[in-house]
Amino acid sequence: MNPHPSIEAQDRPARLTVGVVGAGRVGPALAASLQLAGHRPVAVSGVSDASVRRAADLLPGVPLVPPAEVLARADLVLLTVPDDALADLVHGLAETGAVRPGQLLVHTSGRFGTAVLEPATRAGALPLALHPAMTFTGTSVDVQRLAGCAFGVTAPEELRMAAEALVIEMGGEPEWIAESARPLYHAALAIGANYLVTLVAQAMELLTKAGVRAPDRMLGPLLGAALDNALRSGDAALTGPVARGDAGTVAAHVAELRKHAPQAVAGYLAMARTTADRALTHGLLKPELAAELLDVLAGPAPDGGTAGPAASSGGQAPSDLPSGTEGEAEDERDRDRDRPEGAERAERSTDADHPDRTVDTDPASGPTRPESTGPSEGPRPTRPDSPDSASPDLGPHGGDA
Repeated sequence: MNPHPSIEAQDRPARLTVGVVGAGRVGPALAASLQLAGHRPVAVSGVSDASVRRAADLLPGVPLVPPAEVLARADLVLLTVPDDALADLVHGLAETGAVRPGQLLVHTSGRFGTAVLEPATRAGALPLALHPAMTFTGTSVDVQRLAGCAFGVTAPEELRMAAEALVIEMGGEPEWIAESARPLYHAALAIGANYLVTLVAQAMELLTKAGVRAPDRMLGPLLGAALDNALRSGDAALTGPVARGDAGTVAAHVAELRKHAPQAVAGYLAMARTTADRALTHGLLKPELAAELLDVLAGPAPDGGTAGPAASSGGQAPSDLPSGTEGEAEDERDRDRDRPEGAERAERSTDADHPDRTVDTDPASGPTRPESTGPSEGPRPTRPDSPDSASPDLGPHGGDA
């Protein structure tokens, strides 16, 4: 043994054997990134054709084996399965004795902290929750995108340094998230990333109907500038007819949407109300201009009723799909839900990178409308001086998460 090891060897953490349970879009990319840092992927589980292809592309030469064997071979195991499958998977692995004492067990769900790993922790595993706030494609480009990517990190205090070291080795930036704050953290990422995709896709459809030949090229510079402004300035970056109080323009928008894209009306009204609320709160929308605007936003819904809270959401909460992360963020239809022998296969109902809850506003306690004449219905933005005017700041953080 060399009695005087080099500084580089002294400073580098111990190299680990790495296993992946669930070769969806996230797991192989993280394992490939850890491989670049000097760790050694030794096993991966996956049953679908897409999973097999991803493992072969990102982790060439690494054998595909059942989940229990992944744990038998690896010091560090990445559990990259959908949120709703995670608890059953962990329970099954612990119940069948697959978990080894001292083994690092890492999940990438944005929704959960380390409590979901409790059955494995009781068996001696070291629990970590590392959620990359990024969307994933399932290709080698994901490894490059991890450079500078924020990770939502939750771990016991004694493992905090180990968790942060792993994130840094993957090129990411650790952000500590308390166990109790994980669902809110994940909801914020879904609002910022998942629903952004819906809005952009809908905008491109409407531009196509309006005769625009290249809606993507038209939207690209506009959306890039809007995102940059929002990240820099928050609500101060609000522009457009709602923030200006141009009720006539908003009324024209709603009329055209009812005629050409009625399915887009509810979303437009909901976002307009939220925008008006924030614009009022931050002094961008003058209260004297808000009254007429709010009358427009309280107009009849597509079914002939009024555009109240239920109408604004289509009468139900929007469904959630994988981030993966997300994180959260990726297409979790490809994620595997393999189980060790004896463990029950969980049914998947949500994407691992999308939360399974929505943020609702209680009309009974929601914001009130500035003074105006005439009756109105539905939730209202508040006056800046109203005691109920505070609205949660769902800052522009995260990816798909």
